[in-house]
Amino acid sequence: MSDPVTATPDGARSEASLRLALVQMVAGAMLLSSTSLLVVYAHTPPTVSAFYRMLFGGGMLLVWVALRGRWQPFTLRDVGWALLPAAGLALDLIQWHRSILWIGPGMATLLTNFQVFLMVLAGFVFYRERFGRWFVPGMLLAMVGLWLLVGAHWSVFDARHRQGVWLGLGSGVAYTVYLLSFRQALKTHTRLLPAQFLGLMSLLCASMLWLWGMGEGDSFALRDAESWSALLALGFFGQVLAWLLVVQAMPRLPASLVGLLLLLQPALAFVLDVILLGRPTTPSDWIGLALALAGILCGALRPARRATKTGVHA
Repeated sequence: MSDPVTATPDGARSEASLRLALVQMVAGAMLLSSTSLLVVYAHTPPTVSAFYRMLFGGGMLLVWVALRGRWQPFTLRDVGWALLPAAGLALDLIQWHRSILWIGPGMATLLTNFQVFLMVLAGFVFYRERFGRWFVPGMLLAMVGLWLLVGAHWSVFDARHRQGVWLGLGSGVAYTVYLLSFRQALKTHTRLLPAQFLGLMSLLCASMLWLWGMGEGDSFALRDAESWSALLALGFFGQVLAWLLVVQAMPRLPASLVGLLLLLQPALAFVLDVILLGRPTTPSDWIGLALALAGILCGALRPARRATKTGVHA
């Protein structure tokens, strides 16, 4: 993570701007925490819910860009550079949505956020960025937390639950591919606004998910109002509103605070899983959750300069 520029033109930080950014970041993180629950409430196969999230969210983003008068024509170059992040996000959602349904929203969201460590490693390999001083301690903390949450109970999990754990971790690998390729495309390969490029990428991702679902024999028909409502909310809150709030708030807040606030997403997802879906927990689970979140936060802390921003899964 890199420290954002928070100064006003005269060099003074605007207190009102910081308060607004703080509210935006908290609201964005809270909205992101609800996305995994909406996957459960959609009552559709996992690939189908992922397809509609991308279809509805991508369409809404493009409409929003057009209504603001910021639309730019797509080129074949734009489409080409959107293919890799679209494929990475499709593989992420294929795994993550299954993990949500098989091991619960809270655990699935926590597992996929282990991608923070992969992002730091990728920054070291591809951009020669230094590790933060807390990277190794953070990774060790996260591993201990993961063992308390998963490893200590591994022998009593059935085959599907175990597969859900691996899929949750695998989704973090695919999400890393998405983040790296998406940011590289925005940085050097497209002149589209981030929101328009995200909308284009989302629709390409939706087409990939549709092909995958058709290969699995899934039905994409939505038969009740609850499914429609959950999936429209998933597209709007997860792919549009939360993204806009977080992107607008991040440049105005210290990087350490951004990392801490973004951890509200997996933390709240776990708590909501317990409250709304009745996830059984033990004291060791809560200790494991706290250690894993602390480890992820430490892993996300980067040297102030020339750092690659890490993302929290939405």
